[in-house]
Amino acid sequence: MSNQWQYQLRIYLADELAEVARRDSATPALGPLPGVLEKHGATMKCQLDAFADYVADAEAHGIEGYPLYAWTKATIEDPVKRAKHLQSFALHIKGEAVYPKQEADALEADLQPVVDGISILRISRHDTNPANNLQVPERFREPKPN
Repeated sequence: MSNQWQYQLRIYLADELAEVARRDSATPALGPLPGVLEKHGATMKCQLDAFADYVADAEAHGIEGYPLYAWTKATIEDPVKRAKHLQSFALHIKGEAVYPKQEADALEADLQPVVDGISILRISRHDTNPANNLQVPERFREPKPN
C-alpha cells in the first residue's frame, strides 16, 4: 500500500551556494527557492549540519541511545562524504522531516522550475520504505544480545 510510506525531498546546491544557504536560507542568491519553500510551509536543513547535530546530541546525552552514532560520526569525519552531504539539504514541511506523498508531490512540482543544474543542481525523493534505504554497515552495527 503506497499510503503507508512517508517521503522527504532533498535539494542539492552548488558548493558556493550551499555555504551561503547554510547561513541564510532566505538569501536572495537562492532566487525563487525561498518563496517556493514558504508556499509549502517548508524549510531546508543541510544534511551535514543535521548529522553534526545528531552526533553532538548523542555526545551530550550518551551515545547508548543513538544507534546511528558511530556511522554518523564516521560520515562527518570522512572528507569525501562530508563534501557530498554539505551540498544536500533535506526539506521539511511544517516542521516534519517526512510527509505524505501528496505534499511531496506538490512541493516537487513547484521546485522543478527552480532546478537550473548550475546553482540548484537537482532534487531527490526518499521514502521511509526500509527496502529503499541504506542499511547500517556491519562494522557500525551494535552486537545483538544473546
